[in-house]
Amino acid sequence: MTAAYDLTRFNLRPIVLEKHNKVGGIACTENYKDFYFDMGGHRFFSKIEEVNDMWHKILKEDFLSRPRLSRIYYNRKFFYYPFKPINVLTSLGIWESALIILSYLKWQFFPYRHEDTLDQWVTNRFGKRLFQTFFKTYTEKVWGIPCSELKAEWAAQRIKDLSLKTALLNMFFRPKKTIKTLIEEFHYPRRGPGMMWNAVKEKIEQQNGVVRLQSNVIRICRSGNRIESVVVSSDGREEVIHGTDFISSMPLMDFIKILDPPAPPSVSSAAQKLKYRGFLSVCLIVNKPDLFPDTWIYIHDPGVKVARIQNFKNWSPEMVPDPARTGLGLEYFCNEGDELWNTPDADLIEVGKVEADRIGLARYEDVEDGCVFRIPKTYPVYDHDYSKNLAIIREFLDGQENFQTIGRNGLHRYNNMDHSMLTGMLAVRNMIFGEKNDLWSVNAEPEYHEESSK
Repeated sequence: MTAAYDLTRFNLRPIVLEKHNKVGGIACTENYKDFYFDMGGHRFFSKIEEVNDMWHKILKEDFLSRPRLSRIYYNRKFFYYPFKPINVLTSLGIWESALIILSYLKWQFFPYRHEDTLDQWVTNRFGKRLFQTFFKTYTEKVWGIPCSELKAEWAAQRIKDLSLKTALLNMFFRPKKTIKTLIEEFHYPRRGPGMMWNAVKEKIEQQNGVVRLQSNVIRICRSGNRIESVVVSSDGREEVIHGTDFISSMPLMDFIKILDPPAPPSVSSAAQKLKYRGFLSVCLIVNKPDLFPDTWIYIHDPGVKVARIQNFKNWSPEMVPDPARTGLGLEYFCNEGDELWNTPDADLIEVGKVEADRIGLARYEDVEDGCVFRIPKTYPVYDHDYSKNLAIIREFLDGQENFQTIGRNGLHRYNNMDHSMLTGMLAVRNMIFGEKNDLWSVNAEPEYHEESSK
């Protein structure tokens, strides 16, 4: 959508083919009985100037500035995040806090020499005890595999510049450099991120671009090193659409699978080995005006399946139609097709009601309705083999003369929304001006990082 929007500024006529019935991907807004639900909780915060400019230009007065309050639920207690000294000391106790500091000091003197896995990377920066307290349970809920099987690149990308030392300093002093994990304020559309992408869709169409919903690309036809056309299935009919240049944000696994003629066997094999983590959001309507002050809460309790809980009324008051009620999103991470994914909606809503009550955030009897949304291929998995497989795929795709792959799934990279948007912007610059921007480096090189100094 960002690439198409940029292309219309050059008087070009892009055609966007969207598989689903709404735009935005996982940054859409779902609606149930006029309650709005954000699929994941999308903070609009970036140090990328072009991205900020686009957000403000599109949304204008619909772009709210919102306070961020988030906590960690661990051992039946709530910890503010970013950490606050009195809260940490009273919740953990002086003895446990001292053990965490001692563990941190130990790993500063005797760190892992090689940081190949997530547990090694985090332990070197936080100590083993804090890793086991505040990282291990939540991370393994999200990814469904042990931290020892996750590559360190994920941590280096997502929590860069954060360590126990910086966390402690942030408890007492205002930092000179903004670390995204620790921001206390962000922007947000009045009715969720989908509001942004619906507005972008209108802008594209006003400039004679085309956005086709429920249009599933089922075949990508190529000749030599060029893509000639795509075959689209819509309303039970197939249609061939030709183009001069092609940009894709499809999951790489799916893109390689539908190439015609097929990619070399080594490339096809590598693509099928890429792994993804999905999630489902159990959305509850609670007959209470105020439940808790947080925008979201991380659930580090192994006794419940829920990993994160969003309070959408605190993201924006307009996410609920009735101020006497509250809309919650309970996020469960799973694999597409597994037992949790296939659990009937009614049973998932029941699980959500029970777990919200057990944690103490909403009483079971106050939940009056609910719904479930499933999001496949939400998170590219950084397992042991992903980088090797990705290198094989990239070498092949780099040889396609009129094609670029962008976005989180198009690059198999756990990018935030702003970095995904930047890949679209840079792809347009490559196409229009002949620039050689390396899209695979976005959110890898220091100048692209949100955490980098201005």
